[in-house]
Amino acid sequence: MLLAVSSCLLGNNVRYDGSNQMNKFVLKTLSEYAQFVSFCPEHLAMGTPRETIRIISEKEKDLELKTVFSKEDVTTKVLEASKKEIDNLKKQEICGIILKSKSPSCGLGSTKYYENGMPQGKKDGVFAAMCKEKFKYLPIEEEARLNDAWLRENFIMQIFAYSDVEELSKDITKFKELVEFHTSYKYLLQSKNEVLYRELGNIVANHEKKSLQEVMGEYKELFKQTIATKSKISKTVNVLEHMVGFFKKDLTSQEKIELKDLIAQYKEKIIPLITVIALIKMFSVKYEKEFLLKQKFLHPYPDKLALRSDINSGK
Repeated sequence: MLLAVSSCLLGNNVRYDGSNQMNKFVLKTLSEYAQFVSFCPEHLAMGTPRETIRIISEKEKDLELKTVFSKEDVTTKVLEASKKEIDNLKKQEICGIILKSKSPSCGLGSTKYYENGMPQGKKDGVFAAMCKEKFKYLPIEEEARLNDAWLRENFIMQIFAYSDVEELSKDITKFKELVEFHTSYKYLLQSKNEVLYRELGNIVANHEKKSLQEVMGEYKELFKQTIATKSKISKTVNVLEHMVGFFKKDLTSQEKIELKDLIAQYKEKIIPLITVIALIKMFSVKYEKEFLLKQKFLHPYPDKLALRSDINSGK
């Protein structure tokens, strides 16, 4: 799996003052599962070290980028560099982008913009805005937002699912493979968007007898849209209750009570999701529920990441 990451987060000394912003989660954790391609439009445009720049948004004028002290207009330089970085990323099979927060080029809704020298609010940096425009449904986040357990869990789930569907589309030779893939993602997709899950099912059913390549293309696009939806506790609880239905003839009265109580506690944010998941996995093994054991919802990414262990990973 390949991720595009702001160069400074990878420990490269490309910031305006020649420093970096090495991110441990990226370099120590994600590096076990992904390779990285770096980018830094400001470094490409102006080199390092360089004068700091700001987004200037004056009334009746187009957005501008200017250096703070010399007031040089570097809009064209940075925009051209951003386009070059975008073109480079388009050549790569990336499954997600991690941007540097607050940067005039890379901030994702966290970049200050100024009028008459005073901050007026926050918006996307120029490169971040291009990424959102050019890479539809690609998982995109900034490193600061990944400190939020809920956003982190959703982003990691999304990049692994994105990678899965891309791999399937490259290797698929039979409709059966798409059916199996869709079946394995049933509950994860339902936890995202029930309506889109049903639309995906209609694509897989292929009532119009389209070619495999055409069906796969339609499925991949809608799948990416579906997994881009943020998870909610209410939808997750609904999925958990459906899974419990597989054990209605197997569980003892005490086991049913225990499982029901755990789901209720998760709903109230008393316990993390992993507590319920662990019990469902245990019962799935004990009562040989192969359908459940194959569900991506139970293991959307490597268990070692332990993202569902945080009680704040659900909202």
